[in-house]
Amino acid sequence: MAGAVGSVLEWYDFAIFGFLAPTMSPLFFPDDDPVVALIQTYGIFAAGYLMRPLGGIVFGHIADRIGRTQALRWSIAMMAVPTVLVGLLPTHANIGASAAALLILLRLVQGVSVGGELIASITFLVEAAPDNRRGLHGSWALFGAVSGILLGSAVVSLVEAFIDPQAMSDYGWRIPFLLGLVIFLMGRWLRSILAVESPKGGGVQELPLKRVLTQHLGSVLHLILCMLLYAAAFYVLFVWMPTYLSKIIPTPVSHAMAVNTLSTVFLVLLLPVAGWLGDRFGLRTILLLGIALLGLVAYPLFVWLDTGSLVAALVSGLVFALLVSWVQGPMPALLAQTFPSDIRNTGVGIAYNAALGLFGGTAPMVCTWLISRTGDIAAPAYYLAALAAVSFVALSTLRLAGHD
Repeated sequence: MAGAVGSVLEWYDFAIFGFLAPTMSPLFFPDDDPVVALIQTYGIFAAGYLMRPLGGIVFGHIADRIGRTQALRWSIAMMAVPTVLVGLLPTHANIGASAAALLILLRLVQGVSVGGELIASITFLVEAAPDNRRGLHGSWALFGAVSGILLGSAVVSLVEAFIDPQAMSDYGWRIPFLLGLVIFLMGRWLRSILAVESPKGGGVQELPLKRVLTQHLGSVLHLILCMLLYAAAFYVLFVWMPTYLSKIIPTPVSHAMAVNTLSTVFLVLLLPVAGWLGDRFGLRTILLLGIALLGLVAYPLFVWLDTGSLVAALVSGLVFALLVSWVQGPMPALLAQTFPSDIRNTGVGIAYNAALGLFGGTAPMVCTWLISRTGDIAAPAYYLAALAAVSFVALSTLRLAGHD
């Protein structure tokens, strides 16, 4: 719980900004064209992703030089403080353009934090796990991350259900940000009772970043290729999918958001199961099986989705959840074996955040562009299949450093 709770907070805080963008955009970026204001707000949302590699370097250094638990404690605070401050920010009507500048600054700080939290959580959980339970324990970091996104969606939906749109604009948008303090206090307490030092980390004399870039750069690049499908699949199939089902296909699917929520819940529940399967049958075996099957079924399922059938959307969503859990669940334990322990957080942090930043955050945009360019509404399936092919070959040839 202590290892995973930070991921809940990180992704709750990171997600509610996206959910509340339509409400916040006119308050911080007033513009005659509301679309321009919304684009500006989503631009700030994207800026957080650009800071993730820096977060991986900063907190990787802390975890490798000082210790995993210190990185976990500092990263959760670094997310909670700016989140609460966003909830207290004056708007453009109060202080003019300074409001937008402060919002940008706080969002960038959040991006640094989220880039370090998940990796520190993964390495702590895997290193602290029994030898035959590393896949299961590591999967809880991802369980926490996806649960945080679901929690953010639920909180925003509840607030919007109980207050009218004008009240939401006046003060209601602040409530989800301020509630992040509750998760922080719980997480801070859980992490305060962790051991003073974690099983690994600390003691390395040479700068971890220097060692990674001079001695292990090839491993970083190889790991990025392994994670292409891992990075893109979630954003395409669980973030962008409601837009695809309701705005792009010829016959929109009714209750697209509800179908997506159900599929995401299914994914959350399956992640620990996939981690356990990795322990039972081999991490690489389950990952390769999930990558191969997802690459093969993507096109026929997208073609079925294009019919606009609610049954097709529901069944496809559940199948995607099953296969994405296999692509993601065992991955944390495998990541912990790609670099020696004294540079593990730094090496994994750079590769992971580069993959997520380049291929995760851009996936919805790329899929939308492919449809526009080709005229084929099933074109995203080709993209997923191509990423699956690259990831399959890369993962098959990845050399592991072992779990020291």
